[in-house]
Amino acid sequence: MRSVEQNEEGGTTDGDALPTYAIESVDKALQILVMLRERRRVRVVDVGEELGVARSTAHRLLATLAHRGFVVRDPRDRSYRGGPELLGLGAVGEVDLRAAAGEHVRALSARLRETVNVMVLEGASCRFLDGVAGERPLGTRVRTGAVLPAHIVSGGKALLAELPPREVEALFGASLRRITPATIVDLDALHAELRRIREQGYAVNREESEPGLSAVAVVVRAGPRAVGAVAVSAPTQRLDDEGLGVALEALHATAQAIGAELG
Repeated sequence: MRSVEQNEEGGTTDGDALPTYAIESVDKALQILVMLRERRRVRVVDVGEELGVARSTAHRLLATLAHRGFVVRDPRDRSYRGGPELLGLGAVGEVDLRAAAGEHVRALSARLRETVNVMVLEGASCRFLDGVAGERPLGTRVRTGAVLPAHIVSGGKALLAELPPREVEALFGASLRRITPATIVDLDALHAELRRIREQGYAVNREESEPGLSAVAVVVRAGPRAVGAVAVSAPTQRLDDEGLGVALEALHATAQAIGAELG
């Protein structure tokens, strides 16, 4: 027997039936977004079969979502994936970012023989979404799943630099948590650091999260929107000016390749 639930207007809905005053086309569009959360790509035929609508209706729904930037059409196979607006909302951003970054992150780590991490911003924190350990005997570790203060890691600072100063202040308040002697703990100093990052196009962590460890990161963009960051970490002595230059060249190319995957 199908369950009966009370809706917000005080009436009842029978199972999957739409509530009173619901707009069916909006409901169908939202179901497509749920599909994209569960699978990386969908086709018109997939949407039609899943929603029980004609292909022409499925095409119109997808075309409308594409017009607003919530999906992007791949002309090679005519499939649709999450667009920049959807990625910015975080609805499928992490799933797509992890999938899109995987091959490129592995190639970058193999090329540099250093550890590579992919990160996303979560408020005043930075979460390590994925990573590949470097092959060198004395290396740094993969932090997948870890959540650290954004101001102490290169990827976090790269993403904070994308925010307006007032938003940064709202995230941190008047004080910043100290982790090592090199950690930035003054808000004015952080603002100055973020200005430098915006000017130079990359962020550096010089033993701010862990003694002896340094890292460099650049943002990954889906269209114009920054959706994450990719970073190379290594013992500080290996990430000197020369090592930094080599890593940066490869990092920028990797970030662009991941962004192209995201559309």
